[in-house]
Amino acid sequence: MNNMFTQAAVICCLILTGTSASPARADELPDKILVATWNVEWFFDDDKSDNKGDLAKQQSAPSRSEYDWKENQIARVIYELQPDIIALQEIENREIIFQLTNHLKDQYKSEYRYAYIDGFDFGTEQDVAILYKSGLVEFSRFEQTQEMFDSDQYYNIGKHLFGRFVWGKGRDQVELVVGTVHFRASPDQEALRIRQGRLLHEWVRPRLEKGENVILLGDFNTEHTPETTGPKTDLGVLLGLETPEKNDDMTDLNQALPPNLRNTHMAGKQFDHILASTATIEDGKGKDMVFSRIITRPDLVILGQPDSDHRDNYYRIPQNERDVSDHYPLIAEFLIK
Repeated sequence: MNNMFTQAAVICCLILTGTSASPARADELPDKILVATWNVEWFFDDDKSDNKGDLAKQQSAPSRSEYDWKENQIARVIYELQPDIIALQEIENREIIFQLTNHLKDQYKSEYRYAYIDGFDFGTEQDVAILYKSGLVEFSRFEQTQEMFDSDQYYNIGKHLFGRFVWGKGRDQVELVVGTVHFRASPDQEALRIRQGRLLHEWVRPRLEKGENVILLGDFNTEHTPETTGPKTDLGVLLGLETPEKNDDMTDLNQALPPNLRNTHMAGKQFDHILASTATIEDGKGKDMVFSRIITRPDLVILGQPDSDHRDNYYRIPQNERDVSDHYPLIAEFLIK
């Protein structure tokens, strides 16, 4: 193999996996890290020429002015939250995220970069992305092995993205792996979500067993609450409760919310969660991130009274009364100690 072909193959691999080489010097270590997730609900522009299915076309913005309203509102909410890392679900494509980061910079003087890799949800054409202020050194998607396929114990996650973040240097260096997903929806699909959760947990299990900082967050579409989560539920499998080992378990940070503030969806559901490894909760040796608190912010997305029949009437509702999304942002604070 000649050198030119070798170099081209390496470059192609980096592009396909969405990874980049670690920098010689990591970004400055902040005093705290705010990590958020938010399903922004059909963040699609008004150009339907790049949409294949009827559903995506129906849910796209009906005009440029309506798309501008949606982008303005999402930027406003992110500015109010001021997260260091925010995972977004139900976005259309890379262009949408690119425009959003430009809007945050131009309108709010908030500098965000983004990580994005095309997913494989061809039914909804929705995707996920991560916006961040600093620290990202690598981002990627994972796939099943042939053995996993053959076992029939796992199910592909069409919408997912992982990012590895590093701040500081030497003994003060802090590393964090963040994975965001959007699982299959509807109550009757729990068996499928169990297989998706098993796959996601298997991907991060080696890091959990090593005691690394890991956060999984997003729209898990679970019907379970902390009180009903058992080892055979979709959320329980994702948390690692299905395995007999304890060193691969994660904690659902939503448990730290008061019961009356746990809903993340206007239908009274707890679809969105932030799950954290033990390492992000216990104060370890040297500099480390330690969970401090978690909050939901329905006040940022509900404009007036909560909308009724939100999805089918979204763009028929007057802008001054229209809720930005049917999901609420969820944000967790981690102190650096």
